[in-house]
Amino acid sequence: MVHGTTSLGHLHSRRIDVPPGSPASCQGRHRASAIFSWFAGAGGDPAELVSGFLAGNGLDVRNIGRTVTQVHPSGDGTLCGAALYVSAAAGCVMAGADPGRPSPVPGVPDVYAVVYEHAESPDVRDTPGETYLVPGASGTNRMPASWTLGPWTSSWSPAEHAAAVQAVREAIGRGDVYQTNVVGHLIAPYTGDPWPALRRVAALPGARYGGVLGGDGWALATATPETLVEVRDGRVITRPIKGTRPATASGRRELLASRKERAEHVMIVDLERNDLARLPGVGPVRVDELFAVRRWVDLWQAESVVSAPITGRLGLADLLRAVCPGGSVTGAPKLAALAEIARLEPVGRGVSMGALGWIGTGHLDLGLSIRTVAVDGQRVHAWAGGGITWDSDPDAEVAEAAAKAAPIRAALQSG
Repeated sequence: MVHGTTSLGHLHSRRIDVPPGSPASCQGRHRASAIFSWFAGAGGDPAELVSGFLAGNGLDVRNIGRTVTQVHPSGDGTLCGAALYVSAAAGCVMAGADPGRPSPVPGVPDVYAVVYEHAESPDVRDTPGETYLVPGASGTNRMPASWTLGPWTSSWSPAEHAAAVQAVREAIGRGDVYQTNVVGHLIAPYTGDPWPALRRVAALPGARYGGVLGGDGWALATATPETLVEVRDGRVITRPIKGTRPATASGRRELLASRKERAEHVMIVDLERNDLARLPGVGPVRVDELFAVRRWVDLWQAESVVSAPITGRLGLADLLRAVCPGGSVTGAPKLAALAEIARLEPVGRGVSMGALGWIGTGHLDLGLSIRTVAVDGQRVHAWAGGGITWDSDPDAEVAEAAAKAAPIRAALQSG
């Protein structure tokens, strides 16, 4: 399918799980009523196409800026909201940039939205603990529920990763970019039911948008702590994360004292300020909090809060075009950094480094899909990387990417 809507009847093999970013009051009560999917290369403006789909299904995404969070009726059959996923490649299309190498999970749409109604009981179409019905239109491929994860293979060796870091440093030396994020891909074969493993990923501590989303032939889980964009109570907000250390007392001191990490972080904060300032109908952009230290699993990470008041009409399409792909996973200037990424990364970013979250009847909340994994019928896919500046040490950057991937790998393996 190129793009369009799908009735629930075509998704008979997919379990309905907790969508990323969905309100706690609605969890366990979601019933999918309409589906949208779009693949890179299909043509058209994905931001406009998904906006039209959501508006046609009752969500006021053409003027989300003035919406104030409020309590809506929640009886059986009433509109709950929509899960929205946008790949890094789709973000590149929206930004007018080269999307880079093809996704290693080609069955996952580049834009995917599911509209949900409230239900007295969730729409579960498989029995946990017995057999797993591999997502797919045929509904005939059953596998045992036991879970076995095979060995991991990386898209590049540590030496190749370090060489990419050095290549970015050389590009900075030439004045092509100020900072570029480089990301590697990990893949492992599996057998059995992946859903318990995906739920373990989504439940990792610090996962602000923890959840699972799936379609025909694929599923993804996110443990992302990072807000790409939130619209709530008349403000548009982003919370960029940049800077990592082990979650120890000495690690916290190191992070706070690191001139390299702070400089890298401030560059991305300035980029995000510029992204929000490009939006129509917003007032002055301000930094509400700078370089605050937050914890994700066993890592400290530096986070800032950037926001602006919404003073006029603001639609979802304009919002997606302004913030996708997220600056903390591209670099600065954004288009030049994306060109470096397309040149250096050997595998597409797939479901990672995009947007993933919830559009409600009274708010919008999209996370940046870092710490995110995908499964197809045979393999698990994960991604990890980091921002590179002139002061980056290649070996340290390789180690940082491994540290970010380690909790994800452990959660997948632990069953």
